[in-house]
Amino acid sequence: MDFTIELEDIISMVMSVICGGIIGFEREYKNKSTGFRTIVLITLGSTIFTIVSRHGAGTDDRIAANIITGIGFIGAGVIFKDRMSVMGLTTAAVIWTAAAIGMTTGIGYHSLAFVFTIITMIILVLVDKVELLIGKMNKNKVFNISFSSADIADLQVLEEVIKKHRLKSKRVEVFKNEDVLCAVMHVTGIKKNVDLLSEEMVNMPAIKNFH
Repeated sequence: MDFTIELEDIISMVMSVICGGIIGFEREYKNKSTGFRTIVLITLGSTIFTIVSRHGAGTDDRIAANIITGIGFIGAGVIFKDRMSVMGLTTAAVIWTAAAIGMTTGIGYHSLAFVFTIITMIILVLVDKVELLIGKMNKNKVFNISFSSADIADLQVLEEVIKKHRLKSKRVEVFKNEDVLCAVMHVTGIKKNVDLLSEEMVNMPAIKNFH
């Protein structure tokens, strides 16, 4: 089915490039895996698919659903997990949001798409500063601990001490080395309490050494 390229469609594509460029610039500036070109292509591609659906090359809801599914695969590709944390969740969310903005411009809601873009930038820039402030208040520390014996009860005592300081802990790894118990513990909580925990661990006879 042939259709005439309308001025509205060209405006939609230009608007999607502008909105994607604004978000992509922020991602590129922070040296994220999904940078300027990727975000622009995602918004533009979503816009084109939406424009095509409006011109009768498929039902609107079906094409929109397929865009979301395809973006989901791309987003999943940037998420990876190591032993301590999950990385790439924000980047995946940005990809998903960029596609939504592209679909919005494709429908013709240019002002709404621009508002979405500004809100996204506020979240990425200002909320990042809030997270830094929270990060200064909280502390994540990984303790590599060697106990004086191989008794698992020593580790359980340490976990009770951690709870006493109102901290959260996670056993990353527990093993025996030369007949002594060793553990890798991930501790999170208020920085002051983590420091107090370290001071108390120095005086615990069950702990041979830690770092």
